[in-house]
Amino acid sequence: MNIFENYLTQINKIILESKDFLNLENIDNLHDIILEIPPEHFNYDLSTNVCLVLAKANKIAPNKLALEIKNLLLDKINHFEKIDVAGPGFLNIKLSKKGIAVNINNIIKNKEIFGSKQTNESYNVEFVSANPTGPMHVGHCRGAIFGDVISNLLLFNGNKVVKEYYINDYGNQIKNFVESIYLRIREIKFKEKFIIKEHLYPGDYIREIAKNIISKNKNLNLEIFENCFEELKKLSLKESMNLIKNDLQKLGIKHDSFFSETDLVNQNLVKKAVEKLQDKKFVEEGYLDPPKGEEPKNWKKVKRLIFKSSKFGDDMDRALQKNDGSWTYFANDVAYHSDKINRKYDNLINILGADHTGYIKRITAAVSALSNEKVKLNCKVCQLVKLYKNGKPFKMSKRAGDFISAQDLLNEVNKDAIRFMMLNRSNDMELDFDFEKVKEKTKDNPVYYVQYAYARINSIARTLQKDLNDEIYVDTKSFNFNKYEEKIYRKIFEWPKIIESAANKLEPHKIPFYLYELSTLFHSYWSKGNEDSKFKFIEKGVLKRFESFIFLYLIAIVIRNGMNILGVSLPEKM
Repeated sequence: MNIFENYLTQINKIILESKDFLNLENIDNLHDIILEIPPEHFNYDLSTNVCLVLAKANKIAPNKLALEIKNLLLDKINHFEKIDVAGPGFLNIKLSKKGIAVNINNIIKNKEIFGSKQTNESYNVEFVSANPTGPMHVGHCRGAIFGDVISNLLLFNGNKVVKEYYINDYGNQIKNFVESIYLRIREIKFKEKFIIKEHLYPGDYIREIAKNIISKNKNLNLEIFENCFEELKKLSLKESMNLIKNDLQKLGIKHDSFFSETDLVNQNLVKKAVEKLQDKKFVEEGYLDPPKGEEPKNWKKVKRLIFKSSKFGDDMDRALQKNDGSWTYFANDVAYHSDKINRKYDNLINILGADHTGYIKRITAAVSALSNEKVKLNCKVCQLVKLYKNGKPFKMSKRAGDFISAQDLLNEVNKDAIRFMMLNRSNDMELDFDFEKVKEKTKDNPVYYVQYAYARINSIARTLQKDLNDEIYVDTKSFNFNKYEEKIYRKIFEWPKIIESAANKLEPHKIPFYLYELSTLFHSYWSKGNEDSKFKFIEKGVLKRFESFIFLYLIAIVIRNGMNILGVSLPEKM
């Protein structure tokens, strides 16, 4: 339990026990009471809206109620040293030194999980799921890192998480991919000219896949494309997925599960999922209206199976069959999510590319229909990444064909910089990735600034011959701190709130922002010691105050937990 939950539980208990004394007839809205960090200019540790919530429900003047609750809390919670009534009835609370020390000791005791909220649910997080027609490109990197960090965050909170990759290995794009490799193989083996066609895949990687297949499969019959298609498809996809897995590994990402669209079709799962929806009366035969913008006279009316997705919040009903009666891409996706539901996850999360925004309502509707609205699907879209160098748009080589590969990006900057900076903005906003900024060793480079804070703290520990993994505790009787350390402990206490918000809203960008702010407080404190000797941590090789090391220890705990979630390394020397 974190500091906010702990004291909020105590406040609610006091209100329940004192409702008659406070003349409260209605206390059904205790869940609306919050406890948080007040704005810095108030110079208090905690703030609560308890008086505003209860006064409104009971039609009592909030300021009068605030004075009574203030006295109750000061009397019954010995960690509360001072309470000020602010504005229309907020209570700003200052903790006693003993209260601060006790909370710090609890953090240190539970340092590996400090900030986490153990929720113990099961999640399937599907991310990347790029078409296996070549290596990953820059756009995939953002979604891959976002999905991986979401998964790490959920794991930190004690959940069971399966990181899943859906392999889109079925359909025309795969046939075109395999044909491209087939023609490259014939070019290499039989010196036939590779003729560029619109539907074929260009790029050096196609030639490399072709060479690998030739070297590993000496007896492969390549006379007629249709005759060798299935075998060549299997070999081509294996090579392509190896490229993708290699890119993911270099980004620090490893999936737990790979689910094949081809297997889904071959196992007749689409038909079974559609029949399940038919049994629920959510699928019927009918005709679709022409898409927006298309002239009715140009629209071919064909009777087909239609999913009533508008019943579940979609803008319109959706076709499950194409004009020729074969299944649509959406029907395959319905079957895939039906399989996820059958695997009994509590929550499903899909990380989608920028071009999939319009797809969310229909697949969310399908999950609602298939699960009787018991399973929640949360879709998060990652917007585009724009590359910059020296303040100008930067286009790297397109060795992979018509896109900039993840490997090109990794050749320019390291994994840590990519992971941290890909989370530097909310996923629903376009991201500017500046190569020069992520190479700077300054405050303007967030990942360097956080890593440098941790390295500096380790340098201090080495000088003092102390280990940041040792168990240390604060003496609650003699504990003292200065104004800079006061800012630090308040920021440390805020960490569980950041984790809670990031996990509940699936907004992991809040973590690097917070770590940067915490590191800024540390670097400012360090610099203060260079300006004023009384704020120095060490003098003549000796620690001046044990309390100062406690605060460095706390910062190290939070940076370590945060960077582990982000999947970014923490060098002890820089």
